[in-house]
Order: sequence, then structure tokens, then C-alpha cells
Amino acid sequence: MDEALLRSLTPTVIGILVRRGADFAAAEDAVQDALVEAVRVWPDDPPRDPKGWLVTVAWRKFLDAARADTSRQRREALIEAEPVPGPGAAVDDTLQLYFLCAHSSLTPASAVALTLRAVGGLTTRQIAQAYLVPEATMAQRISRAKRTVSGVRFNQPGDIATVLRVLYLVFNEGYSGDVDLAAEAIRLTRQLAAKTHHEEVAGLLALMLLHHARRPARIGPDGRLVPLAEQDRSLWNTRLITEGVEVLQAALTRDRLGEFQAQAAIAALHADAPAAEETDWVQIVEWYDELVRLTDSPVARLNRAVAVGEANGPRAGSAALAALAELDPALPRYAAVAAYLHERAGDPVTAARLYSEAARSASSLLERDHLTRQAARLNAQLRSTGQDCVRRPAPD
Repeated sequence: MDEALLRSLTPTVIGILVRRGADFAAAEDAVQDALVEAVRVWPDDPPRDPKGWLVTVAWRKFLDAARADTSRQRREALIEAEPVPGPGAAVDDTLQLYFLCAHSSLTPASAVALTLRAVGGLTTRQIAQAYLVPEATMAQRISRAKRTVSGVRFNQPGDIATVLRVLYLVFNEGYSGDVDLAAEAIRLTRQLAAKTHHEEVAGLLALMLLHHARRPARIGPDGRLVPLAEQDRSLWNTRLITEGVEVLQAALTRDRLGEFQAQAAIAALHADAPAAEETDWVQIVEWYDELVRLTDSPVARLNRAVAVGEANGPRAGSAALAALAELDPALPRYAAVAAYLHERAGDPVTAARLYSEAARSASSLLERDHLTRQAARLNAQLRSTGQDCVRRPAPD
């Protein structure tokens, strides 16, 4: 150990720390700590650049001390500001938490995770299980989200539309792990509806209730997806349907129509039909017209084409679909809708090909299995009749 070298380097290292922003006293303390560390380490592991080593270690010591001092001052300030014992202030920050967790600076995945953690009260493990990702991955996602919104103050206005989209994302995740995300989304939306009395929040709640009411009939005993037209409607939850319709009607009376109210109205018309063939497709088309006017969404236009096909015949539905293809030919589920309309129009060859194409791009295993079975069904029918290449004329 070259003590002379240490002594000669001390003022230089202190000067470097001061130029970096440390006050003299703090810099001197940090350098003294670095010297102690040098005495301990250098005999066995001498550095190639003694001055650089001392600067690095001294700066780390200074930062550690600064952080500790800042934390101490913060703790002291919190103690001084601690309210006197007694009942807490009647302030509910839940609504602000909704806005914070759905902040525009967050990605949808981060916003959903942070909402479930901060507003829903779920553990990181539960959220990770629900999204089928490792707990460590979800913990990092939530930590990044919290850092992103750490500077957002509670007095900044929030965007209710963004909150609703985050809640709808939660609802559409359905069920996995030990948390039923659809039920959790309904609970959170109920809470939001009670705090805002906003007609679109009510519309989303009604939509969730009406969709959730059909859940028991959506999957068959064999685990396969059951299309709406084939569902056993006796399995639908009439209590949730009644509540959803009542919530929707109350929202519609405010005469401030929004997209979630329009979607809920369509779901209510499906729920109101005792059988699939009794569905009021004409009125459903009218509601889709409203939804397209409100959103100009390609998905809404796609679903409208199906409704037009049911109300006015498959040729009319195909015409509506063809117009959509010019706007977005790569739209998800486009091929599935086209397959359905071609089958109804008496063109099983094209329908089978489109069902197979739709299955390859399906977003879920259940949907992929359903579309694959539809293609197999039509191909089997064609083989049995020897009409693989024969197309019947489309009905008027």
C-alpha cells in the first residue's frame, strides 16, 4: 500500500467530486470512506488506475449518503405532516386511481396490469396467472408502469374513454388462473358507474352483463366453442340479462348515445330473442348503422355485414362485405364472415376454402378449432355428394 500515493490523490479526488456537484463536506466524507475501502482492498487487488478507482468509489459513497439523507429528510417531513389521530378525511381517490392507471403514457398491457393491481387489489401472482406470464415478468411490467405515472398528480383530469377501454380489455380476457377477469371487470365497472353516473360507463356495464349472461352456453360439454345461433338459451343467466337491459334503458334515456350503449343495445336484442330465428335483425342493422356512425370502426362494419346478410339475404351481406374489403382486406375475422355468407348463399366450395383460411389466422385456439371443424364439415359434405367443384346458384 502506497500511502503517499493515497495522500497525493486525495485533494484531486475531492476536487473532482465538487465539480460534479457535491458540496465540499460531503465530498470530503465520501473520499475518506473511499480511502478506507482502498486500504481494505488494494493490498490484495491493486487497481490499474488508482485515481479512477478512488473517484468511482468516492462518487458511489457520496450518492449513497445523499440518498440516505434524502430518505431521512423525507421521513422526517412525513412525521411532521402526520395528521393527528382520529377519523380519516372523507376523500375517495378511487376515481383518480382509475384515471392514473389508464394514463395515456402507458401501453394497454401496462394499463390493464396496473389497474388490476392498484384498483382491483389483485396480487402480482394472480395477475401473472391470469395473463399466463411468469410472476417476475408481471412484476417488472407493473414496476415500469408505476414509474411511468409517478409524476402524474391526482389533480390532473383523466380520460373516461381510456378508462373504459382498459376495463373492456380486462373483460375480454375472460378467465384463466384463479382470477375470473370478466367478473372482476364487471365489479370494477359497477364501482366506476356508481362514482361517475356517466352514460357510457353504464353502457359498458350493460354490455358486460349481457355478454356475461351468455357465458354458460358459450362452451359445450366437449370444450368446443358454441356459436350464438346454436347456444342453449335456457342456460343464459336471465338475472344478468334483466339487469343489463335495465342499466341500458336508464342510460339511453339521457339521450347521449355512445358506442358502448349501441353495442349493448345490439346485445340486448340478441338476448331478447327466444330463439335464433326470432332475432330482430332489421333493428340490429339499424343499431349497427348507429355504431358505424359513432366509431367508423372496421370491426363494426364487419359485424354489420353479418347482420345485413341475416336481415336482407346473403347477397346483400356479401355486398356490404365487399365494400369493407376495399378499406381493409386484412381485417381479422373477414375471411370467417365471408365464409359464412358464401355458405348461406349456396357456395360451399368457396365457403370451405375461406373457413380454412380463417382458421389459420384465428386469434384463439377455440376459434381456430371451430373454424377448422366448419371447413371439415363442408368438405365432408362435398365429398359425399361428389360435388367438390360444383357450385349451386345463390338464392335471391
